Amino acid sequence: MSRLADVDLTVSLPKKEAKDQLAEAQERLVRLRLRLGGQLGGGELGPPLCVLFEGWDASGKGGAIKRLVEELDPRHVRVAQFAAPTHDEKRHHFLWRFWPVLPGWGGMAVLDRTWYGRVLVERVEGFASEDAWQRAYGEINDMETTLAAEGMILVKFWVHVSPEEQLRRFESRRDDPLRAWKLTDEDWRNREKREAYEVAIEDMLERTDRPGAPWHVVAGDDKRWARVYVVRTVCEAIEAALRARGIDPDGA
Repeated sequence: MSRLADVDLTVSLPKKEAKDQLAEAQERLVRLRLRLGGQLGGGELGPPLCVLFEGWDASGKGGAIKRLVEELDPRHVRVAQFAAPTHDEKRHHFLWRFWPVLPGWGGMAVLDRTWYGRVLVERVEGFASEDAWQRAYGEINDMETTLAAEGMILVKFWVHVSPEEQLRRFESRRDDPLRAWKLTDEDWRNREKREAYEVAIEDMLERTDRPGAPWHVVAGDDKRWARVYVVRTVCEAIEAALRARGIDPDGA
């Protein structure tokens, strides 16, 4: 069963409604973030929060991350972006480079691209052997299970867009001098391999969607709808984690 095909990409929000809903969700997130950081409540630190973003090129990951963190105190959240591993990073296990940015208790981190590159781009482009990327599913599940068992709140997003909407955004970037830098030859090449990437994405969603580390597939054709969904989903994950620990998320 295809999870990508089940996503309703026609969902949308009018501009005014989206603005109001986003502001409400962001205010809710600020309060919850302060709760996790010990600035609200009795001063006890809450569990670490790690939000992972994967998605198609030009799917709106950056815009969603911006709205997720823009109302938070920048001292209370770390945003980390990951590109292709460097020469030195390749000397280590593929998960090694991600550990330093993972949050501790009371902390929050947002990762723009993640360890899932191993089973996506490295798989499709042949940068990892089949043995390596097949083995990675278990290694990733083991790591995320360990983190969740330690109390970490893991929220994983795949931002999905239709090929038609992706092309429209590519062309818009290409024609805008101030945004053309966002579009690379690699983006166009990846688009030509969309079918292979879809197979890899479906495998990733099926094999790494686990209790404590579920996937949320975001309908990204309407950016306003996607941004509200992302912030609300993170809020809901925090609230569920707090309640599981007997903590009232609405408490002062």
